[in-house]
Amino acid sequence: MVQGIASRRKRYVEVEAMFLADGCIVPRAVVWDDGRRFPVRAVLGTRRCASLKVGGEGVRYDVVVGHAHTFLFHEDPRWFVEEIVPEAPSDAPIG
Repeated sequence: MVQGIASRRKRYVEVEAMFLADGCIVPRAVVWDDGRRFPVRAVLGTRRCASLKVGGEGVRYDVVVGHAHTFLFHEDPRWFVEEIVPEAPSDAPIG
């Protein structure tokens, strides 16, 4: 099933990064608020753009984290990912 825009939210994360002499920032790991750390295996590209799924804009890093290809946004001074929100079961009580 394809996860649409409605099932995503902006999740701010801690990022370990390397700052190069030319001013470039290279993300090295993403750290969740519960302390889990996910190394960035590769940065495939960067570009300034908006997140059309969750709003906000900044520098979008096209990264490989583990086996997943995803986007990491630097919305100066914070970093965020487009987190998929789990859907509630359709028979769940409302309220």
